[in-house]
Amino acid sequence: MASPSGRYVVTYNGEVFNFKELRRELKASGVTFRGTSDTETIVAGFDLWGVPSTVERLVGMFAFGVFDRHTSTLWLGRDRLGIKPLYYTVNARQIAFSSELHALKGVPWLTGGLDLDALAAYFRYLCVPAPATILEGAHKLPSGHLLRWDGREAEVIEYWSLRDVARKGLSTPLTGSMSEVADELERRLKDAVKMRMVSDVPLGAFLSGGVDSSTVVALMQSQASQPIKTFTIGFEESSHDEAPFARAIAEHLGTDHHEQILTAKEAMDLIPLIASCHDEPFADASAVPTYLLSRFARQHVTVALSGDGGDELFGGYPRYFWAARIENLRQRLTPAGSRLLGRALAGVPAGLWDGPITRLGGWRYAGSDGLAARVRRLGGYLAIAPDSVYEKMLSAWVDPVELLDRNPSAILGPCSRPLVDLAWPERMMALDAENYLVDDILTKVDRASMAVSLEARVPLLDHRLVEWSWGVPRNLKLAPDGDRGKLVLREVLYRYVPRHLVERPKKGF
Repeated sequence: MASPSGRYVVTYNGEVFNFKELRRELKASGVTFRGTSDTETIVAGFDLWGVPSTVERLVGMFAFGVFDRHTSTLWLGRDRLGIKPLYYTVNARQIAFSSELHALKGVPWLTGGLDLDALAAYFRYLCVPAPATILEGAHKLPSGHLLRWDGREAEVIEYWSLRDVARKGLSTPLTGSMSEVADELERRLKDAVKMRMVSDVPLGAFLSGGVDSSTVVALMQSQASQPIKTFTIGFEESSHDEAPFARAIAEHLGTDHHEQILTAKEAMDLIPLIASCHDEPFADASAVPTYLLSRFARQHVTVALSGDGGDELFGGYPRYFWAARIENLRQRLTPAGSRLLGRALAGVPAGLWDGPITRLGGWRYAGSDGLAARVRRLGGYLAIAPDSVYEKMLSAWVDPVELLDRNPSAILGPCSRPLVDLAWPERMMALDAENYLVDDILTKVDRASMAVSLEARVPLLDHRLVEWSWGVPRNLKLAPDGDRGKLVLREVLYRYVPRHLVERPKKGF
């Protein structure tokens, strides 16, 4: 689509939710419109304000390429949180870009070879971290970045930094009681949800029964004139099945609820479809039910709201509690003492103490071989440098560089050193928001939904809410004496759903 002056031509994927406000501002400046789309609003903004200034005004999820005919300059842009993907490759005086990696395989200057550093990172993190791709010579544009190409070279420019947002919020924390902060969070959440409920096609929501999706659904239903459609995937195995919890919440809120069970055979049958829609290696096991959930929802709606982002913003992952405890223990020891204790604990035999513990109370850690496994992991963390703890916690395979004969310094992925000024829980939350959220969680949801022509919207990742959340003090996010997070988010949810329906141990999808 061309801008009113004809100077800019844009190709665009996504949804800008504040386009009506921008449209009013543009009209007041004399801009006339032919249609009603957000695309037309964005490209008119490029005419009046220029590309970087327009992007600063956008609230939403987007990836775009826009060509400036006056200066023969191409701009690429990606939203602040990385909800929408954008790939590119540059060679001498040529550039190619796409929303899907496989489109770049036909570019003449790409050999089609694998990037072995990206492959090593995949073995470690179960996804390929930005800015790499599995295709040698092709790149992901990082979230919160623009790329400016003048026909000779590409300049990548950061226009929004999660790290800067985190530091600013932590340096000027909010004051007030839990109730007062929850009031403000509820107001901001309602606004973000309401903005994403504007749609001229059927709309619904994913509902897992957990805190995040339940909060989104509760705030949707509170602002809807009729029951909203909610969708849940259950499992035959009770250990993984949250469908009964989602059903109870849907009944309490009065939604039009839909439920489907994923069988083992269906999971196996889905794997080829999921592999093809991801374009590069991706091993998050929840990609299987996420694809089925998206396909199921698409039978009824065209847009679905998702609860992703709550863990990273408000402290929902157990590793945040563990990181704080590990560092507290480490600070009581000398570096040598920490390494010595770590090596001793890391050598605890598998299964040790499990029998006595089981006899005492039937207690075991789910998903592990018991207490000894936790002790060994603690030992592994104490035995290594603090900067390596996050990487080790996220690593499926700790040393893939040895397998592929790669230079360890070239391995891609999150690095905690630039955030060393932050306390460990906040450091990990920032790293997750920059890396794991973008490269794993949002990738999974975007690919699954787009593969079935469903638009997934993520209200918890409204960048204005993200910026505000970093000012919420830690004691309103993480319980100081237990494995419990998202305290202030729970406080909002309790206003709509009884505690007993949501208070249970966290489960992955």
